[in-house]
Amino acid sequence: MDSGTRSVAIIGSSGGNLRSQGGDDPAGLLSEIIRQLSTAGLTVAAVQFVAAASSMESAAGSTPAALWVLDEQLRPEVAMDGTLEQINAAARQADAALAAQVAAGEIDGLVLVSCDPGDTNSKAITAAAAAGLPAVGTGGTSIAGAQAAGLTVVAASGTTGSTNRTRAVSYASGLARHWKLKYLPSLGSAEAGAGTTESPWRRISIRGIMVPAIPAFIAMAVVLAISKIPGLDGLTPAFDALIAGIPVVVAIVAARKISGLDEVGVVAGAVAGLLSVNGGIIGGLVGGVLAGISVYYLMRRTLAWGWPVTTANIVSAGLSGLVSGLVVFFVLAPATSWLGGAVKAGIEALVGFNPLLAGAVAGLVMWPAIMFGIYHSVILPLVLVEMSEKGHSFFGAIDMTSLVMVSLGITLANIVRPRSSGERALAASGASINFFFGTFVEAAYPFMFADKRVFASALAAATVGGAVVGITGSEATAYLPAFVAPFVSTNALGLTLAMVAAAGTAFILTLLSNISASRKLTGGRA
Repeated sequence: MDSGTRSVAIIGSSGGNLRSQGGDDPAGLLSEIIRQLSTAGLTVAAVQFVAAASSMESAAGSTPAALWVLDEQLRPEVAMDGTLEQINAAARQADAALAAQVAAGEIDGLVLVSCDPGDTNSKAITAAAAAGLPAVGTGGTSIAGAQAAGLTVVAASGTTGSTNRTRAVSYASGLARHWKLKYLPSLGSAEAGAGTTESPWRRISIRGIMVPAIPAFIAMAVVLAISKIPGLDGLTPAFDALIAGIPVVVAIVAARKISGLDEVGVVAGAVAGLLSVNGGIIGGLVGGVLAGISVYYLMRRTLAWGWPVTTANIVSAGLSGLVSGLVVFFVLAPATSWLGGAVKAGIEALVGFNPLLAGAVAGLVMWPAIMFGIYHSVILPLVLVEMSEKGHSFFGAIDMTSLVMVSLGITLANIVRPRSSGERALAASGASINFFFGTFVEAAYPFMFADKRVFASALAAATVGGAVVGITGSEATAYLPAFVAPFVSTNALGLTLAMVAAAGTAFILTLLSNISASRKLTGGRA
């Protein structure tokens, strides 16, 4: 071991109150702690963690449990399953072995996670106290017991209001502060690795915020469509509630993504979003972004000051959401609301000026837009802004017609007359997803990229479908089954005609291209 590297042991259990706040996910809890400690330059040398199938406050000796340790790759794994009585017996043996490591100078500090200083962790804690090792931890009763045993606890808190991530950040912050180590929380996705300390500013992504919010928009569109059925107009207030709540959804997604703090970001985003509703979807977006940035920095600062993680969570989430929301409420809402209305009015004006041309051009650009990354950063936000204003969208209808239905037509043609037998199964899979789920337009890519004529067919069919959307004045949404989309549109017949025109044109042109290609391969024979 390098002289400059400090080794830490994680000991404890799934706890009482902890179990309902992340302790029921031992793998996630331990992995997050290891990740944050690694970011601080600390090595986890040992784990001794008892996970029970129920809260330790009500667990009995017969309760199913497991003992978690480190494997050879220093990853958490289950060493033994059994009853809590059996696991506790094994944990006592592991406790004695860990105490020997402490006595031998192989451990430099402890992380206490709802530990048991009077039983399964007593020997390690006693040895650490004798060696003068620092410890950090959560769990009010257990921490008090560890301190009573003489252990030096440099950062402690209860578990209320905390999450696996914020607890892990507080552990790493406490030890880093004690040892004067540089530490920036690793708040990206767990898959990104322990060294990911990306600034929240770099996590601001319109695409990354809007795409996860799509289900809320679809739910709103479905309720709007159902409310138009005779006798079901009582659902109109439900639609009004949904459309008013869209800014809250967007704010929550934004704050969670940008802060990287899971539930803490969710709460901050919810508070900011509730105060941003008058600013529309753009107001919710701005409020969520501000909340995500501020909660990240406030959490870091409060933990650096040595505040308990429970207090840091409450202050960071509540204050960040409140301040960000109030900024939108009192200052930015008029501007963001006007901007959302301007986007809607601008699209309506373009369509109104020349519906045929507007639809045709919109349809034509859809495939280049999705291929060059413009769709998710420009087209999709336009769809969602439109939907947040009125529940349906011109570009949503273009999406369904010029992308989904064109892809369906191309794949159907390759089922009927593929250029090679192996392409039929590929096309069938894509066609079924296009039709039944209204997504995966990329299913057409293999056929479009393999033959320029099929690519041209896609553009032509998209233009035709878009033109019909424009002429009929249809507005709808994508990401729905093809047979459902007309019923959530403003013009069921018009959208149906546009969908059939786009799919039919793509099918016929692709079929002709495949027949031509097959004849060339067979020397002119069909």
